[in-house]
Amino acid sequence: MNARRARARVLLIGVGGLGSPCAIALARSGIGTLGFVDDDVVERTNLHRQILFTDVDVGRSKIEAARDALHALAPDLVLEGQETRILPRNADELVAAYDLVVEGSDNFATKFLTADACARLGVPVVHGASVRWIGTVLAVDAKAKPCYRCLFEDVPRGDAPNCAEAGVMGPVVGIVAALQADLALALIDGSDVAGTLVTVDGKAEVLRRRRLRPRADCKNTGKSGKISAASTREV
Repeated sequence: MNARRARARVLLIGVGGLGSPCAIALARSGIGTLGFVDDDVVERTNLHRQILFTDVDVGRSKIEAARDALHALAPDLVLEGQETRILPRNADELVAAYDLVVEGSDNFATKFLTADACARLGVPVVHGASVRWIGTVLAVDAKAKPCYRCLFEDVPRGDAPNCAEAGVMGPVVGIVAALQADLALALIDGSDVAGTLVTVDGKAEVLRRRRLRPRADCKNTGKSGKISAASTREV
């Protein structure tokens, strides 16, 4: 047994298209404690990519359905489900209880909120996103150099496409989730993967991996210091 993984406490932000397959991979990898945050219910139209659930789960709380499915996969896994969203008022409390966060939300506000909380508290985070045929994954270590804001400076102004509006391809989501799990386990194992950015183009069948550098004027890693919880936009 991998002792680091057995001691690790990992928090999943979202148990959807990314969180579902990622949760399965982490549960089977020997992670000791898996927390998950989601306030949604299982919908039939999402089953093609939310592979943790089946037809019998439709209409159930994702937290309850995920708990049952993961217990069946890994009976010794400690599960901590919270039927809520991560918000400015609870972000620090949620993140502080874990050693690593895996963020798989479908909106920029939640992504930046998670990134800022992790940067403030020194908690590693692996971000993931998938829209249409394109997916991205970014690994950030406890130093948050580089961080999510080094790549995407701030929440986009105006409307930004999300999964519900732009659509999402199930196989691409699965690849992104697998990459998130791989980078999360690498961080837990102590591997040097900080700043690793992986992009996936499912239509062109191209996967690129590169390392980012901190941005000098980043609001989290630059001279201005960390962003406070009070200044983060409501999700």
